This record gives sequence, C-alpha cells and structure tokens, in this order.
Amino acid sequence: MNYVRTALLLAAMTGLFLAIGFVIGGESGMLIAFALAAAMNLLAYWNADKVVLRMYGAKEVDRAGAPALYGIVETLAERAGLPMPRVYVIDNDQPNAFATGRNPRNAAVAATTGLLGMMTSEEIAGVMAHELAHVKNRDTLTMTITATIAGAIGMLANFAMFFGHGRDSSGNPNPLGAVGALVVMIVAPLAAMLVQMAISRGREYEADRLGAEISGHPLWLASALDKLEQGVQYIDNEAAERNPATAHMFIVNPLHRGGVDNLFASHPSTKNRVRRLREMAGAAGPWG
Repeated sequence: MNYVRTALLLAAMTGLFLAIGFVIGGESGMLIAFALAAAMNLLAYWNADKVVLRMYGAKEVDRAGAPALYGIVETLAERAGLPMPRVYVIDNDQPNAFATGRNPRNAAVAATTGLLGMMTSEEIAGVMAHELAHVKNRDTLTMTITATIAGAIGMLANFAMFFGHGRDSSGNPNPLGAVGALVVMIVAPLAAMLVQMAISRGREYEADRLGAEISGHPLWLASALDKLEQGVQYIDNEAAERNPATAHMFIVNPLHRGGVDNLFASHPSTKNRVRRLREMAGAAGPWG
C-alpha cells in the first residue's frame, strides 16, 4: 500500500508539472511540459545519483581510504542481502548522510565528515543501515526523481509569471491570464514541496524500521538520530541550502527547519522516530 501511495504522489507531482505547462502555453505548453517531464524522469533514472553526489562534492572511498566506514557498509550490505554499494564521504561539518542510485546494483551511500567525526562506530552502523534500507526498498530512485521534478517545477513556475499571461503556440489566449499565472507561480512550488514531503516522511519511518532490523540494534540508530538532530541545528550545510529540493534525501533535514511532525516538515519528528526505535528495542524511555 505504501508503494501505491508513493506512485500516486509521483503522478500528482507530474500532473502539477503539466498544469504549469498549460498555464504558460495552453495545450501546446502542456504537451511540451509532458515531453520535458518524460525526459527529466529518464535523465533522473540514469544520472540523478551522479548529479546529487557531484552537487555535494562527494568523494568515493575504498577500503584503503576509509577502512572503518567501508567495513561497516560491507558488513551491513551482506546482512541485508544487497550488493556492495559505492561509498562516498562529503567534506561537510554538518552530521548527515544519504543514499542514492537507481537500483541496488547501482547504489551509493554518502556520509559527511561531520557525521564520521561525531558518531561512534555503532551509531555510524545505525545510520548506514538506515541508508541501506532505502536502497533495499528502492526509495533512492523515488527520492532522486522527486528532487529533479520539484526543482523543475520551481523553475517552470517562475517562467509562468513572465509568459503565462500571453498566448499559446496556436494563438489562443491563456485561459487563466496573468492572475492565474501569478497563482501558479506561488502555489505550484508549495504544492510540489508538500508532495515531496509526503513521500519522504513515509519512507523515512519505514527505513528506520528496516534499518534497525539490518543492524540488529535499534538503539544504535536512535542514539545517532539524537546526535544528528542536535548537530544540524547548529551547523550549516551550504550546499543543501542552495539546493533545498534535495533536502528530503538526507537522514535528517539539513535546512534548519526543526523537527515538528506536521504537514510542512520534510522529515518525521526525530523525537517520534527515536520513540519508535526504542519501542522496537523494548526499551522505550523519555526523550533525550
């Protein structure tokens, strides 16, 4: 049922993209937007992982370059029944991590230097198990595609303000006019963000659960999430701030928007996530 919900949300995001095309150029604009959406999805399928890793300056490491991290990922991948993913390190003081790739055979996991310096080996294992859970559930493709489309919706919505009040390629006036274009410019990025968040939040809870099973120790991830929540509040991630459409890919929100579990949160409340993990471990206790 979770996959059906995700598919419906992705369809809604694509429909939103087509609607903006209609505002800009009528039926012709919608057809062009459809072609662009198809091309972007194809591009995201093959190249989005490379784009995201390059965006954050991620450097691939091997057993010789990062023996501890590589060994942890190797052990966890074997436990999860997954092929060994590529392992990357991002030179960033903010503790965080994400996974990407179109399928388990082409997956990559990335951790920041801030995370590696702050966490114990058990906590790192908890985080990497969470990311491998995303790989196993094939969330990585979904998250990279939503990031690509959400970014494009924001760009196209800006075009609507300048071109949406004119005529389409057949010479027909835009039925929504300038007011409609203004509404689309404001509402479309917000709607895309809400769809993106809805997809991300459901997948995070599931990755926490499966990640805890992969590591065999739910409290490792619970402890890591506690530290991550504190770290991201005080340490900036400039690359994420420049590319907010990718924020949902990280294990915790890198954008300093807090942890309130509401409609506008890109991630579930960290407090709620930790509580669930503690319940899994049979050791539920007070937050902190």
